[in-house]
Amino acid sequence: MARATGLSAVIVDDHPAVRAGVAHWLATGTPPIRVAASGDDVRVAWTGEGATADVVILDLHLGGPTPAMGELRRLAGAGRRVVVYSMRADDEIALHCLELGALSYLTKAEGAEHLLEAAAAAASGRAYTPPSLAGALAGDRSTGRPTLSARETEVLIEWFQSESKDFVGQRLGISPRTVNTHLEHIRVKYAMSGRAAPTKAALLARAIQDGLVRVDDL
Repeated sequence: MARATGLSAVIVDDHPAVRAGVAHWLATGTPPIRVAASGDDVRVAWTGEGATADVVILDLHLGGPTPAMGELRRLAGAGRRVVVYSMRADDEIALHCLELGALSYLTKAEGAEHLLEAAAAAASGRAYTPPSLAGALAGDRSTGRPTLSARETEVLIEWFQSESKDFVGQRLGISPRTVNTHLEHIRVKYAMSGRAAPTKAALLARAIQDGLVRVDDL
């Protein structure tokens, strides 16, 4: 949760130059984001000021070729808001990260603007899909697309545009419980089609893949 002193982040990356660059971008952004801690090991996100930072900016490859998926799973499972910032422009890995609980996946080819937007969105518990990932996902019209009712599609789009199910309910004239029921039905349909979407970010990625929403609609 953001504190009175403003938003804070912990940067986990094994390249000092990347850590320094990201720290500068965050500090000079709007809103500015204070770097509470940074380091080349994920332990920095669990100790000291890093343990209470609003956002974790995580590189997937920390001193080795194996992606740190287990570390991402543990962070997300503990309720941490994670933005994955990786060298790999791999749609499959990106979606897997979103399924594990990351709120955004950006490649290091993307600049300060998108990283700042992703970090600020994550601090508020919102997903962010950068244009490069959105374009790649939009080009994949999966044959496993589930059939959603008109109401389910309406609820889904409103939820992507909102920060709470309460607000969706107010907009559509239904109860938050009904909103949640529709969303659970959508998740079940995706799971049954073999394309599970357990997180909001993963569900957004699936919806973009299936042409249900466009980034311009968000």
